[in-house]
Amino acid sequence: MKSFSILLATLVAAATVALPAHAGSCSATKDSAAAKPAGDIVAVASSAGSFNTLVAAVKAAGLAETLQGKGPFTVFAPTDEAFAKLPAGTVESLLKPENKDQLVSILTYHVVPGKVLAADVTTSQAPTANGQKLSLVVANGKVTAGGSNVIATDVAASNGVIHVVDSVILPQ
Repeated sequence: MKSFSILLATLVAAATVALPAHAGSCSATKDSAAAKPAGDIVAVASSAGSFNTLVAAVKAAGLAETLQGKGPFTVFAPTDEAFAKLPAGTVESLLKPENKDQLVSILTYHVVPGKVLAADVTTSQAPTANGQKLSLVVANGKVTAGGSNVIATDVAASNGVIHVVDSVILPQ
């Protein structure tokens, strides 16, 4: 079950690769929610081109198969730029086999079981796939997840939804 949670988080992060036309907006639109999904979370993230680090991390953590599963999953997906904000060497270190458990914990912290569209997000503590709670704050028309800004919402996938975040969210 723990591997499934980790894979789910990784897949969620990978799904943010394909940004909708309203990228940068934190409010759901009828177009984004009604758009036909381009594939599962991993496929959507892989095809977007801005989630290469996330996809590599999901694969290194062994979570790709999980995030390609039935779901539904809500993934708060950090972009390549978000991973680049981490201290030098952090990503490379996390991708090493001996750090797989830590990588899984981080990735699954970005995954919330179920499909949560932007219009349904409220200030709350959302349970994540890694077992911890993720702080969601809605204020002044903006949403943060674990302190990270949500910069695009409701990227549709066949097995869930991706919300793009501007930094990697680290579990407690």
